[in-house]
Amino acid sequence: MADLRAPLARDPAARGWLDVVFSYPGFHAITAHRLIHALQRTGLPLVPRFLSHVNRFLTGIEIHPAARIGAGLFIDHGMGVVIGETAELGEGVTLYQGVTLGGTSLQHGKRHPTLHDRVTVGVNAVVLGAITIGENSRVGAGSVVVKDVPPNATVVGIPARVVLQDGQPVRAVSSRPQVDMPDPNAQLIAELTERVAELERRSPERSGVNVPKAV
Repeated sequence: MADLRAPLARDPAARGWLDVVFSYPGFHAITAHRLIHALQRTGLPLVPRFLSHVNRFLTGIEIHPAARIGAGLFIDHGMGVVIGETAELGEGVTLYQGVTLGGTSLQHGKRHPTLHDRVTVGVNAVVLGAITIGENSRVGAGSVVVKDVPPNATVVGIPARVVLQDGQPVRAVSSRPQVDMPDPNAQLIAELTERVAELERRSPERSGVNVPKAV
């Protein structure tokens, strides 16, 4: 079973299949989802949604009954993971805790992301909208992805941008004009220095004028 083999292959902490079966909430969540999704496809009302709620209560992982998930999903730790209704995951996908595969539209239809085979999404990353994450790509921890990601890429940041493509660094190209911003402190110091110099130039002692002393 691919879902059982996934933690054994991708988590060095796994101590065998019994450890996974009894101790991995990610495995529990995806196993339950397989059954719930099958019920959802029969058109059975309410029950799949209720069972997914129970699944979330027991595992801390929320997977909509309609989400389509390929074989070999590995949810590591998993607390706080959310997978939306129209999300689609290929084979061999890895999700870490706090990941959200969310929607950006209130309209019916496709509104959640598609993750192709062997995508990895880091801790607390957010992937939003009907976008596509190409196969073998990686999303850095804490990133917010709102645009398509090509295959074999690594993206990081808010919003996420590609930093590696096919293992090679990608130089960032900024659309903003590069200008030197003034330093307000340096400007203030320069003005004060000029003012002091002006006062010294006006000082009678420095101008050579004899100033009578008070008796």
